[in-house]
Amino acid sequence: MTVHFIGAGPGAPDLITLRGRDLIAASPVCLYAGSLVPEGVLAHCPPGCRIVNTAPLSLEAIVEEIAAAHAEGKDVARLHSGDLSVWSAMGEQLRRLRALGIPYDVTPGVPSFAAAAATLGAELTLPGVAQSVVLTRTSGRASPMPEGESLAAFAATGAVLAIHLSVHVLGRVLAELLPHYGADCPVAVVWRASWPDERVVRATLGSLEAALGPELERTALILVGRSLGAEDFAESRLYAGDYDRRYRPVGTHPRFPEEA
Repeated sequence: MTVHFIGAGPGAPDLITLRGRDLIAASPVCLYAGSLVPEGVLAHCPPGCRIVNTAPLSLEAIVEEIAAAHAEGKDVARLHSGDLSVWSAMGEQLRRLRALGIPYDVTPGVPSFAAAAATLGAELTLPGVAQSVVLTRTSGRASPMPEGESLAAFAATGAVLAIHLSVHVLGRVLAELLPHYGADCPVAVVWRASWPDERVVRATLGSLEAALGPELERTALILVGRSLGAEDFAESRLYAGDYDRRYRPVGTHPRFPEEA
């Protein structure tokens, strides 16, 4: 018996890995994170599967469901939205399972910032413009931010910021970012990235507050950085004709000769 923690992706049912889909189809028990996981993903559950919405459950109740399946020798598909490596509350569940001796594995998923960037048609790391992306958030009721991890501290680096779970405190976000990026810095807010009702607002930091409607809250991601919509940037050397690639060296004498 194994508990399969699976990143179910940002919203579109087909943005799930083949491994995740197959594990869901093979698990007689499925625990999923409420309205954040689309019904299309649950359609992969096998006939007769016990499907439990964990949104109203406490951590203890979730672990009890898993322990009951373990006692029956039934695999569990534990679905979380996006990718499990950030803001999934997986860590506390894994700690409980380790204490109980219940085996588990983890299958990654498409994160929401990647889905938002795809919607924008944007490469976030452009040569000479930005080469770092910071995934962050503001303090909330569930988890405060550690000392030192402020938006202002990250903004001082000039990196692209993917700010999660923060659009409801937009005024505070703008106050911390404007001194570092300036009012003309491009910004985009993507609401429910990849869902059928996805919405996008493009603006600058100086104009965002006026451009953003009150309905875009909670499930919106804020992307800030000079690479958003940039056209005046250098081309990378990766595809330059004279670039000596490690495995495709320039010249007639390959660095790694083919075996006879």
